[in-house]
Amino acid sequence: MSASSAARRVTGPLLAAGAIVSALTLPAAAQGHDRRQYPRVEISAVRADNPESDDRSNRSLNAEWVEITNTTRGGISLRGWTLRDGYGNRYRFGDVRINSQSTIRIHTGTGRDSRTDLYQGRRDYVWDNRADTATLCDDRNRVVDTETWGDRH
Repeated sequence: MSASSAARRVTGPLLAAGAIVSALTLPAAAQGHDRRQYPRVEISAVRADNPESDDRSNRSLNAEWVEITNTTRGGISLRGWTLRDGYGNRYRFGDVRINSQSTIRIHTGTGRDSRTDLYQGRRDYVWDNRADTATLCDDRNRVVDTETWGDRH
């Protein structure tokens, strides 16, 4: 057996092993596991059950809320986006921009909108205390994120 033939027999398996190790050590993003078609905005928290009494006062309604967080490095317009529950109630965002690494809380009742708090202006509760789903959709009605709690059977 020639030296070059022996070198090929040893080199082939070593190259294959190196390729496998390299593929396993690539970060997940480089492997394409986290590809998204839209900026990353997510439902970061939901308080469906007011910790005080459910007396339908504006204070009680505003104790029910959903938080939306922008985890990207740039601001994102939410104009035309919607937040809905599992029963068909829907809130449409107006001319709202969520800054980079920021959170906006969407309250059920009435109040004065600010950069950090928005109000749906409802006189009844939206989120079911025991079981519901909050769905955030972009301006093309594509689901961006959902948050489900309880058992809706």
